[in-house]
Amino acid sequence: MLDESLGIIVQTYGFWSHLLLFLVIFLETGVVVTPFLPGDSLLFAAGTLSAQGFLDPVLLFLLLSAAAIVGDTVNYWIGRHVGKKIFERDRPLISEDYLKRTENFYNRHGKKTIILARFIPIIRTFAPFVAGVGKMNYRTFISYNVIGGVLWIGLFIFGGYFFGNVPLVKENFSLAIVVIIILSLIPAVIEFWRHRK
Repeated sequence: MLDESLGIIVQTYGFWSHLLLFLVIFLETGVVVTPFLPGDSLLFAAGTLSAQGFLDPVLLFLLLSAAAIVGDTVNYWIGRHVGKKIFERDRPLISEDYLKRTENFYNRHGKKTIILARFIPIIRTFAPFVAGVGKMNYRTFISYNVIGGVLWIGLFIFGGYFFGNVPLVKENFSLAIVVIIILSLIPAVIEFWRHRK
């Protein structure tokens, strides 16, 4: 189980575990090819271990918020830079129509997308990249990137801190992670349903 594996790493590497967690969160949010990394469950497990005194919860919150914000920012600029190259080719990989639709979508819904995407595995890796491709205004992007990053990290770190060691949760850790992910998807599903209507 992830909480047990992370516990072994934390006990082995001590303070350096904070930097390892920083790297994982940065890679999950900052590199388009690493959406498979375990963001939500890792954060919740880290919060649980911080309640046991193995990690510093405040340092963890600050460090991982920074990792999430910097990761999304890097991903945005990769999208903005690579997106331009894609559309400048003789045979573009993505149609001009797709680019225009992406730009229109991020002009209308970009703010809430950047925040809500944080809570959806895989989507959170692609949202900042697509925002860059769609040339979302950077000042707007960074503002909502910070809000989304802090909310995401705070919810899972402090959720793990306060509830991870409750016997029912501890004995059903994997199920608890699934429930948390489903609950975090609800706002995005509601928003999608409202948009469809």
